[in-house]
Amino acid sequence: MKDRIKKIMESQHMAQNTFAQLIGKSPATLSSIFNERTRPTLDIVEAIKNKLPAVSTDWLLFGRGPMYLDQSIDESKSSQEDMSESSEALLDFGSSSSAPFSTGQTAPKIQGVASTPKNPDKITMKYLDKPKRSITEIRIFYDDQTWETFVPKK
Repeated sequence: MKDRIKKIMESQHMAQNTFAQLIGKSPATLSSIFNERTRPTLDIVEAIKNKLPAVSTDWLLFGRGPMYLDQSIDESKSSQEDMSESSEALLDFGSSSSAPFSTGQTAPKIQGVASTPKNPDKITMKYLDKPKRSITEIRIFYDDQTWETFVPKK
């Protein structure tokens, strides 16, 4: 189930902390699930389902069927790994109403990973040359509270 939770996070383009905040759980809870220290509880499933009602409970719990309820069966087989561009997901960003979208509104389209540009703009980095460093002094401390200083000849 942890892999399916990760797929949901990836399809929503969310980091672990952001996703934990969305579902109302601590990042440490998700971390322990991903590190296999604990197993996901029904409380986690319920929290995900409350904030993302388009996610299929059958898929989340057992890995059967499509990830999202509005995907057709054929679509889910071909895009199990990548979220289809035509699928819709519901997000609640803390709106005042209890429902993510009021009556008559439709969910925003979430573009999948497939729509990411193949060749992103290249970033050119310039390394600044630092002046050559040289040793100016070496000190050796002894256990009898004395020391010696050595200065290289120039």
